[in-house]
Amino acid sequence: MFRKLAVLLLGLVAPLASLADDSLVKFKGGIGVIPVSSGVIPAGTQPLTSEVVNRNFVRGVPPPGQIWVIADLNADVKTDGSIKVRGRGLLLGGGNGIGGNANQSVFATLICEAAAPFVLHSTAPAGVPLAPNGDFRIDDVLDPPPPTPCASPVLLIRNLGGAWFAAGIVDLSD
Repeated sequence: MFRKLAVLLLGLVAPLASLADDSLVKFKGGIGVIPVSSGVIPAGTQPLTSEVVNRNFVRGVPPPGQIWVIADLNADVKTDGSIKVRGRGLLLGGGNGIGGNANQSVFATLICEAAAPFVLHSTAPAGVPLAPNGDFRIDDVLDPPPPTPCASPVLLIRNLGGAWFAAGIVDLSD
């Protein structure tokens, strides 16, 4: 009798638990920024240098002037616009300050459109400071709230000047 009751209760609780997950989109892993995506080298130029480069804009958001790396990123965006981001090791990947955090603060931006016009759904632009080792936590609400569904999600971690330093990788495991 007890075993049948336990199975019945589990059968009722399991669907309720799945309803409790109101995630809009999750991100697992991160990609650091390389500010230049390509360049044009004129024929016969020695040494090989490029005077024309294509900056690595993502959905209208500019890159910074230097390479940044990120060790790990996890984020969960809820349908009500609340967002939790945990980042590790967001540090300069080049230049004289390599391995440092450049005393930066960061905020998160979610973009749901695959083509312009892009709507930037962002956490507070005052941001959160990077720890000396590049770790950070964002617990905030996106403004404006994102649409449901978010058809083509891109999560950018940006500095206070608006440049993107890292991007989240959509978690497709669900």
